[in-house]
Amino acid sequence: MKLVSLCIFCVFFSFSICNAQQKRLIDNNNIGWYNIFTTTNLNTKWSIYAEFQFRRVDFGKNGQQNLFRTGINFQPDKSILFRLGYANVETFSYGDYPINPLGKQFTEHRIFEMVSLQNKFHSVDLTHRFILEQRFNGKYSTADLAKEDEYVFLNRLRYMCRFQIPIGSTKSQVKMPYLGFYDEVFIGFGKNVGENIFDQNRIGVLLGYKLNETAKFELGYLNQIVQLSREIDNKNVFQYNSGLLANLYFNFNAK
Repeated sequence: MKLVSLCIFCVFFSFSICNAQQKRLIDNNNIGWYNIFTTTNLNTKWSIYAEFQFRRVDFGKNGQQNLFRTGINFQPDKSILFRLGYANVETFSYGDYPINPLGKQFTEHRIFEMVSLQNKFHSVDLTHRFILEQRFNGKYSTADLAKEDEYVFLNRLRYMCRFQIPIGSTKSQVKMPYLGFYDEVFIGFGKNVGENIFDQNRIGVLLGYKLNETAKFELGYLNQIVQLSREIDNKNVFQYNSGLLANLYFNFNAK
């Protein structure tokens, strides 16, 4: 119950930070995120993880981000999963107020450590996920450069709470539709955190279907709130991004 209380607290905490800002610039964007997640099992405890996320704005016409993430999983039992990995992120210039102050595309290299805790309450699956990230964000020292020549080190902590509820009979674990809901809050810390500690918040509502033991898919709605790490004209800048979220999951066995 303490973990559930923490989940609820983080949801209200993230929104209260946003609402507390009196001076802000608002940037609204329509987004579509199309993602593929794969797990390749080496044995009962160890597996290799990889994902690719194709994130778009303006109803798919322009780029928001391309993200590739990979890692090694260790799962001592069904209730806990550890992951150590690396991510490469390409962020494009989009919206009225681009994330890069020069309005340029930039690359991020990211190392991360994750722990995921899973509980079951009757037929409801509850997941708590904690991620610690060490981020190296590309930076341009002058506006005339075509490629980043510096990298800024940033720390970020992420916490996600997810509920998954089956639709219909719970006897079968395959060909089973389900509803999913999650909220994830991102908190920056360290000397280079910039304007804000609150980094972003994501809420997703999903309808999923498990085809078999190898594949499942999800389709739903995503709401993303991002606070830029700098002010413009002495005002905080918030992105309010919302739109389509589509996920494909594959679970393979190496042998």
